[in-house]
Amino acid sequence: MTSRPPDAKPTPRRLAGCAARAAGMVWRAAPAHVLGYMAATLVGAATPVALAWLTKAVLDGLAHGRTAALLGLAVTIAVVTTVAAAAAHATQYLRGEVDRRAALRAKDELFAAVTRFTGLTRFESPAFLDRLRLAQQSAANPGRLVDTATSTARGAVTVAGFVGSLAVISPTFTALVLLSAVPALLIELRMSRQRVAMLWRIGPAERREVFYAQLMSTADAAKEIRLFGLGDFLRLRMLAELRTADAARRRMDRREFVVQASLSAVSASVVGAGLVWTILAAGRGELGVGDVAMFVAASAGVQAALNVMVSAGVMAYEQLLTFRHHVEVVSAGSDLPAPRDPQSLPALRRGIELRDVWFRYGDDHPWVLRGVDLFIPNGSTVALVGLNGAGKSTLVKLLCRFYDPTRGAILWDGVDIRDVPPETLRSRIGAVFQDFVAYELTAADNIAVGDLSAVEDGTRIERAAREAGVHDALVALPRGYDTLLSREFDPDPEESSEAEDAPTSGVPSSSGVLLSGGQWQRLALARAFLRSDQDLMILDEPSSGLDPEAEYEIHTRLARLRSGRTSVVISHRLGAVREADRIVVLADGRVTEEGTHASLLADDGTYARLFTRQAAGYRDDVQPTGAAR
Repeated sequence: MTSRPPDAKPTPRRLAGCAARAAGMVWRAAPAHVLGYMAATLVGAATPVALAWLTKAVLDGLAHGRTAALLGLAVTIAVVTTVAAAAAHATQYLRGEVDRRAALRAKDELFAAVTRFTGLTRFESPAFLDRLRLAQQSAANPGRLVDTATSTARGAVTVAGFVGSLAVISPTFTALVLLSAVPALLIELRMSRQRVAMLWRIGPAERREVFYAQLMSTADAAKEIRLFGLGDFLRLRMLAELRTADAARRRMDRREFVVQASLSAVSASVVGAGLVWTILAAGRGELGVGDVAMFVAASAGVQAALNVMVSAGVMAYEQLLTFRHHVEVVSAGSDLPAPRDPQSLPALRRGIELRDVWFRYGDDHPWVLRGVDLFIPNGSTVALVGLNGAGKSTLVKLLCRFYDPTRGAILWDGVDIRDVPPETLRSRIGAVFQDFVAYELTAADNIAVGDLSAVEDGTRIERAAREAGVHDALVALPRGYDTLLSREFDPDPEESSEAEDAPTSGVPSSSGVLLSGGQWQRLALARAFLRSDQDLMILDEPSSGLDPEAEYEIHTRLARLRSGRTSVVISHRLGAVREADRIVVLADGRVTEEGTHASLLADDGTYARLFTRQAAGYRDDVQPTGAAR
């Protein structure tokens, strides 16, 4: 991703490249509709000139008593008017269709590029998130570039026709009208650059405003917001961000108002002076009635068309400045270095080795891992324990290659995982993360996301649910595995629309279902069971949110799952990892202790201290105060 400031003035070459890319994308999305749109637009551009000449002919005929041709002129005017109306309707329809098809293609292109980002770094960068927001705005309607191009072409045709008409009457005045449009174009282009730069500057405020608004309108935060009385606090924060963005927009709008009002005054003065001259010339008999009508229509038409051209040009420029964010995202290279000579990933036979691994999230961030040396033997379970911030989850992210080590290497049976395509590595890993996603999909889809090859395989999905102990809960849902696990969306829009016509009884129609935290935890475990045959299983706090009985049951199931397989387990509940083949204690980014549960207790170090403290919470050595004597 380029380091150039996003609000820096782009070079004409870069803008030309963006314009070519946008035009190509729109053309590939709807070639026939683009041609039809352009044709209808040009027809609409020619009709005002034709009507002006026909009106002049009618007035001249009336003035000179040539009534024989008036009927033909009237019919021609009616035909031209009809064609103009048809062209206007066709333009509206075709423009909408081009916009829809182009937006679909642009959004597909944008999110296909986002999906290709294999790491997490970009999604933790505020600058990238602001760029992505602007790219999404641009992708919502890339067809506007076609609108502006055709508007410019339409204005050019209209100007050319009316300029020719004005030149017949007064070449000097024609040149004056055209020259008056040049400053307007230059000033408007500068204002456009300023507006795009303003949009970039207010991006963080707008994102925070959206964050507060979403926080106040989602079920996830509703409990705490109401219990702690946070509604007004968050609302005022949201309004403060909105006022910040609005203030910037208001300053920009005022500046544009002053500039555009001044330009309009200049244009009106030019047209007014020309009209005075025309009327005086007609009074002296130098011009006829038709000439006066043509001058009025042509001068107004030229000014209107020039305004359209300037506005369209400025809009196109502004859209290109925004569209370049789309181009930046789509054309960005991989966020993780691609291997020059990709190697195949062998089946895990020996194990995974972390060799002098150092890592930090940025040059200005502290070290999270400091020279970690660790070997994970094939077929064994290694548990990572330690205080919060010790580096356990970061180590797991490196194993999945969401990041690369800042120093050192991670070897899979001797192969550096940086020499393997990330998708190849991840296809060999099953995982349950502590911050697993509760997808607002059906129960079946929520399990199938663990391995998309199982989407249509109900047997595999059900088997994974049974192994995770959630099958009975899912079968009991209103639609079983097809129940939508959300109340944000209508599970059956057609059924809902029919229910709206039926008499209401105060009871909502069929809706989605929300699972408990423990049920969601089991659902996430079911995803891991879909990948139970992979080389490496990662379990990051797999039993958080479960009651003691469920925790015991899950760990019993996981023990069977891990048997004979390579697995890495993270848990703050040390009783859940005591059966691991090897327990590794991390502190301040380093491995400080390593061994079995028994050997670590015997060493009487950090692990023994933490385990003893946790175990003390389950002992009843002290009689509660006030107990019966």
